[in-house]
Amino acid sequence: MSSSVNEIRTAFLDYFGNNGHEVVPSSPLVPRNDPTLMFVNAGMVQFKNVFTGLESRPYSRAATSQKCVRAGGKHNDLDNVGYTARHHTFFEMLGNFSFGDYFKDRAIELAWNLITGEFGIDKNRLLVTVYHTDDEAFDLWKKIAGLPDERIIRIPTHDNFWAMGDTGPCGPCSEIFYDHGDHIWGGPPGSAEEDGDRFIEIWNLVFMQYEQIAADERIDLPRPSIDTGMGLERIAALLQGKHDNYDIDLFQALIGASVELTGVKAEGKAQASHRVIADHLRSTAFLIADGVLPSNEGRGYVLRRIMRRAMRHAQLLGAREPLMWKLLPALVEQMGRAYPELVRAEALISETLKLEETRFRKTLERGLNLLADASAGLTEGDELSGETAFKLYDTYGFPLDLTQDALRQRGITVDDAGFTAAMEKQKAEARANWAGSGEAATETIWLELRDRLGATDFLGYDTEQAEGVVQAIVRDGAEVGKASQGEEIQLVVNQTPFYGESGGQVGDTGTITADGVTIRVTDTQKKGEGLFVHRAIVEEGTIETGAEVVLTVDHERRSQVRANHSATHLLHEALREVLGTHVAQKGSLVAPDRLRFDISHPKPMNEDEIARVEDIANGIVIQNSPVTTRLMAVDDAIAEGAMALFGEKYGDEVRVVSMGTAQEGDKKDKTYSVELCGGTHVNATGDIGLVRVIGESAVAAGVRRLEALTGEAARRYLSDQDTRIKSLASSLRVQPSEVVSRVDALVDERKKLEREISDLKKKLALGGGTKEADETRDIDGVKFLGKTVSGVEPRDLKSLVDDAKTALGSGVVTLIGVSGEGKASVVVGVTEDLTGRFSAVDLVRVASAALGGKGGGGRPDMAQAGGPDAGKADAAVEAVAEAVAS
Repeated sequence: MSSSVNEIRTAFLDYFGNNGHEVVPSSPLVPRNDPTLMFVNAGMVQFKNVFTGLESRPYSRAATSQKCVRAGGKHNDLDNVGYTARHHTFFEMLGNFSFGDYFKDRAIELAWNLITGEFGIDKNRLLVTVYHTDDEAFDLWKKIAGLPDERIIRIPTHDNFWAMGDTGPCGPCSEIFYDHGDHIWGGPPGSAEEDGDRFIEIWNLVFMQYEQIAADERIDLPRPSIDTGMGLERIAALLQGKHDNYDIDLFQALIGASVELTGVKAEGKAQASHRVIADHLRSTAFLIADGVLPSNEGRGYVLRRIMRRAMRHAQLLGAREPLMWKLLPALVEQMGRAYPELVRAEALISETLKLEETRFRKTLERGLNLLADASAGLTEGDELSGETAFKLYDTYGFPLDLTQDALRQRGITVDDAGFTAAMEKQKAEARANWAGSGEAATETIWLELRDRLGATDFLGYDTEQAEGVVQAIVRDGAEVGKASQGEEIQLVVNQTPFYGESGGQVGDTGTITADGVTIRVTDTQKKGEGLFVHRAIVEEGTIETGAEVVLTVDHERRSQVRANHSATHLLHEALREVLGTHVAQKGSLVAPDRLRFDISHPKPMNEDEIARVEDIANGIVIQNSPVTTRLMAVDDAIAEGAMALFGEKYGDEVRVVSMGTAQEGDKKDKTYSVELCGGTHVNATGDIGLVRVIGESAVAAGVRRLEALTGEAARRYLSDQDTRIKSLASSLRVQPSEVVSRVDALVDERKKLEREISDLKKKLALGGGTKEADETRDIDGVKFLGKTVSGVEPRDLKSLVDDAKTALGSGVVTLIGVSGEGKASVVVGVTEDLTGRFSAVDLVRVASAALGGKGGGGRPDMAQAGGPDAGKADAAVEAVAEAVAS
């Protein structure tokens, strides 16, 4: 079988579909059910909770082609990509899964029949490995595949034993290898030459049959399961008769597009660059399609590294303008049918690539020049000092991986340990610099208090008032036993209804009271992993550690905050509905008087989009549907469609806030908004009252900000607007509904009057066209008109001179405009018949010199200049007249 990548993917899924498997779409690259992973890196990730029994599906067999990225954390292939035959940042993992249905015998049978039957791979070139104690798998391979003992290799290491973690499901593996022939160096798995390229693993079958209870305790799973993984790129290379993944049809199409756009063949050193670009284009496009945008932290930072590495190689190929976005159509053509999200997000991907590469080229050019200077004395085999590499990174923003990649071309390495040491040294110096500051000392105290007291019990979801015991009082960065009237303090209580600022929601205010004691809380913060700290002023009495107190939240302020927070959820979903699912929250502020919401979106929203978002959100408000909150396991919540915000820390259990019923689209008649959220919310959407968007702006590349009001604040805003419109209508003597048309008419009328006034000023400047006002004189047979005018804009002088030239028919015109600031502008015009005798440029320079200016310029028939001394305007006119006379 020699088929395209698309045909192989389809054949795999059809084969297992025909054998009773549910063909399940790939999950997004951002994991929804495993917070320990940066990106999905294996086919089983989306089924993790099914394997552990936390989740059930309506099927017991599944098959997928799963999108995977390995470019961060422990699964990081980034530096090898482009220089080896089988390393990729993005790859597709074909897999079949059994959830307590079939086990080893059927898994081996299905795999063997597919690769030797459907795919037609020569069975004589295949060998397999089993875990050294897995006699069952050994015997099944002999029975089902007819393999001789010497081609079933027992592996005693953990390479052939899979585990989900230190505890949980685990089991032995069985890997299938293909022998490319003795003309390629390498030995079978388990041999001294196993790292060679002769024997290549094409499929791994995991027999999940145990549960690890503890380090020394393992039991049988009641329902053994199957998890397999076969790299699509590897099997495609094999089926297409290639030994290198980059030679398959998909990569050749992408590399071909890169060659065509750069004009550089994929040969020699350029080959690696083309391969890097092709690979990184895939990971970049799919990550953006799944909602990741470049940034300086987390997933966005990994994406930016991938993008910039590809862009660096585009620069190496001589691309003078952004290249990556121009390659996107080739990728969509190759993979868009299998992954429609690429088609849906094509515009976003294209704009993001173009913007990022445009910005990066400036950083790259500067960084490469600095790197060239820093490494000028190094030759192949040398090492750049880590301290130098760190300076490039810290001072000039040039990342370590780009330094390594740039020097790789010259055979020069970088001292990674030295780089790390330099970074740690800087951190240590920074710590030393702020160690004595009040803020740093305070932060240290919160960590110590958290260790001693434990986390604060937050009661504020269900009540705005509660009793508590004062556990600690901090004043001026130090712990004290008591505080008296007038002192500013920070209080820690064992339990509190006060919400500590987090997730964009501001901290609560209110009062803390005891017998004879009143404390006003001005803010509440979270410190030291779960410690709620009340910033406060003692207004009456003395408070001591151990005192029993009553904590009361400011109800009105909390209500306003709740309304604004619930409104952000509605806006978030409405924005995704109107702009697309690429929209993700990038920050927010939920205050009592307003809300601010930052989203990932590459361009400004137009008025229609803003109005649509506002209408959708208010539609849910009008429903007055209940806002429900549930406590759920993270994986269960995300499986039910709850949106999790990347960067937020979630525990084993999370609060899931749901509100509204969708009226249209894919979610019609389903819950409108479902988010993981630790904030406080209204009881029903009607409590929000009204949502009014009052602003939309840019805050960073690819990030837009919406500002909005709710409830009473929104009503006051609209009331003020209405008052202003009514006042304007009264002044214009029209009905409020007619204000816009009346203002438009007035604007048009004003423009017309301004034009008429300008024309009148010109006429007056030239004497109104009357004979008595005519100041034309004859200088040796040449008509000369010279005047000083005021009230005429400098830009109108040229047209006045043109009019005067027409009136004269033949002659020289000099007009000097005088401004209120004492400056002057001068224009000299010469009719065409006289340009052989006089140059307007020469004459205007004479006038400029008389005005205290220098120079002037234009054409022989019209020139313009200026001068700082308008008091010499008449003298300037005479100076030109003398020049004409001479």
